[in-house]
Amino acid sequence: MKSLSKIAALLSLAGGLSGAAAQVQDLPGGPAVRQLNLHAAATRIAVEISWLHWFMLITCLVIFILVFSVMFYSIWKHRKSVGHKPANFHESVTVEVIWTIIPFIIVIVMALPATKVLVASKDTGNADVTIKATGYQWKWGYDYLSGDAQGVSFLSTLDSTHREISNAGAQGADVPTDYLLKVDNPLVVPVNKKVRIITTANDVIHAWGIPAFGVKQDAIPGFVRDTWFRSEKTGDFYGQCYELCGKEHAYMPIHVKVVSQDEFVKWSGDQKKLMAAKQDDPAKVWPLTDIVARGEKVYAANCAACHQANGMGAGPIKALNQSPIVLDADKTKEMQIVLNGKGAMPPWKQLSDTDLAAVISYTKNAWSNKTGQVVQPAEVSAQRGK
Repeated sequence: MKSLSKIAALLSLAGGLSGAAAQVQDLPGGPAVRQLNLHAAATRIAVEISWLHWFMLITCLVIFILVFSVMFYSIWKHRKSVGHKPANFHESVTVEVIWTIIPFIIVIVMALPATKVLVASKDTGNADVTIKATGYQWKWGYDYLSGDAQGVSFLSTLDSTHREISNAGAQGADVPTDYLLKVDNPLVVPVNKKVRIITTANDVIHAWGIPAFGVKQDAIPGFVRDTWFRSEKTGDFYGQCYELCGKEHAYMPIHVKVVSQDEFVKWSGDQKKLMAAKQDDPAKVWPLTDIVARGEKVYAANCAACHQANGMGAGPIKALNQSPIVLDADKTKEMQIVLNGKGAMPPWKQLSDTDLAAVISYTKNAWSNKTGQVVQPAEVSAQRGK
């Protein structure tokens, strides 16, 4: 009876798991359920890579079958049990020439299309739009260097609700289709335009890539590298950081939204207006309530993932609540750590002086800290470069 009850429990668990799996759906432009093949291609390069993949696979399979068929046939047909005796010979010029020429021809046949695709994938000239993608622990920064959106820049971070779902260990129906791939600010590009991506990094090695575009390029601190794509389809396409870059590596998605040229021009104009509206007077003196309110938003978007919303940290991540450095009357101590990083804490110089002043003011007055201290943008500006 106990065995039967255990079997029933296992069947029930299997049914529950299959029911949870049934809730998962394909993500257009991203991963698919039980996906075995490459992503559906959205660029000509991705189509060529897919063709090359199958060409190489089939070629290798044919060679494998032919070689092992001949080998097994020879072993079986000329076995000792049917009366065959081993031959005694040393060399054959004809055989040596044949087994040199045939592999050489195979290598050439495989190398020519591979070289064609590789050369095309590295041709980043004559781009319609140029974007710099900077890897940070653990988000992407985008700067439009040319095109209609020239001058637009922003950070792209994992949506905070998805991080909360991950922390809660949700499964099945509770997990959205774009789980851990949704960001607050997707990269927007026009369809049928050549987009050049220049990659670099601020801290450790990252890698920017979109499988549907057939692109993947390392982002290395102190180096500038580039790749390109021309999407032939509109829609949303997803990727992730493809280089193990630290404890939050799994929470560094890439979301590219491909739109029509008219939509891209409109989006560019809206972004420029938004950036102009957000520009702050570096000499402005903020009251405590206003700068703390702004700091709470900056903290939620950039700091809560590691230090938690309650400021208590986790594991090697130190708590900010009742932290001696946060409570210290010498505000420059916390400013220097936020600007330059320390240990597992990455530098945050990419944020504006106002945002840094706001988030530091917030930590000094949130939870049970309540120091009443205010950090102004001018103070942060004075600490940069020290």
